Amino acid sequence: MIKKSLSLEHELLPAKNHNEKQPLLLMLHGFGSNEEDLFSMAPMLNQNHLIVSARAPINLPWGGHAWYEIDFDNKGGKMSNIPQAKQSMKLILDFIEEVHQAYGTDKENVSLLGFSQGSILSYGLALSYPQLFKNIIALSGYVLKDIVPAQYRKKELAHLKIFASHGTQDEVLPVAWARQGVKVLEQLEIKLEYHEYEMGHGVNQDCFNDVQRWWMMHGR
Repeated sequence: MIKKSLSLEHELLPAKNHNEKQPLLLMLHGFGSNEEDLFSMAPMLNQNHLIVSARAPINLPWGGHAWYEIDFDNKGGKMSNIPQAKQSMKLILDFIEEVHQAYGTDKENVSLLGFSQGSILSYGLALSYPQLFKNIIALSGYVLKDIVPAQYRKKELAHLKIFASHGTQDEVLPVAWARQGVKVLEQLEIKLEYHEYEMGHGVNQDCFNDVQRWWMMHGR
């Protein structure tokens, strides 16, 4: 399969079990990273999905890329640039449509795998447009209330399956934020598997093993 020029730079790995309409697994990296980061997982998750890893649109001055900028208040608190986050959500939706057109993927079978910022946006996309997604793998992220609906219809979310993980020593996004998001998902009665690991802001081997196991069960 030849990589095509689309609105977001990306890497792609075709499905091992190729068929005419491959399901799509879209990877969304974290702040300061790029499309090659999560893509290193692709060969170990590759089954019948076309795996695409996208590069965020904002170029950071010190290198790397972001889906939205992060500012700090006078107390050292982090503030997300919400307009940029919402704009990136729109860019991702448009990019997914481009992927369908360019690579012939199955619009009825789209999953997201995000880390940190990418995880936050994966939650935002799935909870805002549940009809477009099937599975979500949310690594080291949380539910950002400013980019999800104020009210939900549970029946529209009933089909979603989510794997979420977080490090108990995460110094970037506190584990308490992840736990609060889990409460939201549980109240919505979404099918959720949540794990915590003795790690910082990242993915250790135990975490990846659980991701791989869960994906082999649900990534079809």
